[in-house]
Order: sequence, then C-alpha cells, then structure tokens
Amino acid sequence: METDRRVAIITEGSQGIGAGLVAGYRGRGWAVVASAAAIKPSEEPDLLTVDGDIADPATAGRIIDGALGRFGRIDTLVNNACMVVSKPFTEYTAADFTLVTSVNLAGFFWLTQRAIAEMARRYGGHVINISATLAEVVNARTPAVLAALTQGGLAAATRSLAVEYASLGIRVNAVSPGMIQTPMHPAGSYDRLGDRLPPLGRAGQVSDVVDGVLFLESSPYITGEILHVDGDGQVAGH
Repeated sequence: METDRRVAIITEGSQGIGAGLVAGYRGRGWAVVASAAAIKPSEEPDLLTVDGDIADPATAGRIIDGALGRFGRIDTLVNNACMVVSKPFTEYTAADFTLVTSVNLAGFFWLTQRAIAEMARRYGGHVINISATLAEVVNARTPAVLAALTQGGLAAATRSLAVEYASLGIRVNAVSPGMIQTPMHPAGSYDRLGDRLPPLGRAGQVSDVVDGVLFLESSPYITGEILHVDGDGQVAGH
C-alpha cells in the first residue's frame, strides 16, 4: 500500500555507517529498508530488514519487492555495501578479485538497476553511492588496488547515471569518506597516528558521513557530485 512517507533503501545497514544512515533517515521521518548479509528482523512499522548476499541478483529482487510490498514506493537508494581487501597487487588471488568485485560492482549494479527502473516509472528519485577516498588518493601504507579499481568505477558510474537519468528527475551522487572511526574500533585507536591523520587532526565520525548524505538528500539541484568527507581538502589537487 503506497503512502506519502518517503522511503530509503540502505545496504549494509546493520552496523557502522549503514546503521547511522538508517537512524538518520528514520530521524527525518522516512521509512527505511535496511539490508545486510546478517541483519535482525524488525517489528518497527517504519523499518523493514532484508538479509542476503548483496552480490546476488535475487537479493536485489527481494529488497525492491520488499520495499514496494511494505511501503509502496522507493525514493532513495544508498549503496553503502563495500569490501576492501588490502594486499600488494601481486598477492591478490582469484578469490579476492571475485569477492571485491561481486560486492562493490555486482552488488551496486543489480540493485541500482532495479531501483532506477522503479524510480523512472514514478518519475523521480535519488541514488547515493558510498565510495572511498582511496580510489583517488593512493596511500603507500595501504595498498588496495582492487578497492581503487572498483571504487573508481563506481565514481564513473555515478557521473554517467546522473546525466543519463536527469531528464527523468533522478539524481545520482556519491559520498567518498576518508578515515572514519566506527564502533568496531576503540575510541582511542587513532590517537597515535600523528602525521598520518588528515589535516583536520582527527578521524571522521559516522555522523560526518551521515551529515554528508543527508546534505545531498536535501539538495535537489545537485547531481553527479562526489562529496568528499575526509578531513583532507587535497583530493581535487591529485
């Protein structure tokens, strides 16, 4: 049954940035469909959870069908699922390649394709891709060419889709976080990084990323933008 309440789909919504995004959208009065490989069922009327492998096209189908069946509409998709495997380039295995590309590219592709098809039918919507600054700024201490390869592709897809679907009222943007402290890391885990911290002198918080996403959500004249939330200010110069 369709309602007037706007609906967001958020992948990897069980913890960290994803959980913060779920709370952020619900705090604005949105209904949310949160997916993850393992996520607890919810009895909240404004929250539907869907478990499953995001790289499987069948999971994309269950997410979209669940959103439409429960809430009757899809207004925003936040592609938050991301896999990073840090190794020297020559040490990556076929299994590493399959894992990273299946989550970062296939997972994005199948779900976004279904979501945009629904948004186009309704005339309007918003896709936000959570990328990573390491796709643009190489760090010798963290070799991660597979992440750079897939996240660079995601940035290019963001710009391409923004142009392709602008005439149908669909915006496509990305948020590119840098060093973000999540609940998985102890509060003082970044205190000893010294000059490895970004120029603002601290690691970012989940709330910084959520604020960036919600800024784009509230900015109807912005599309094709990659918003860097990294405390650095130097990405444009690289």
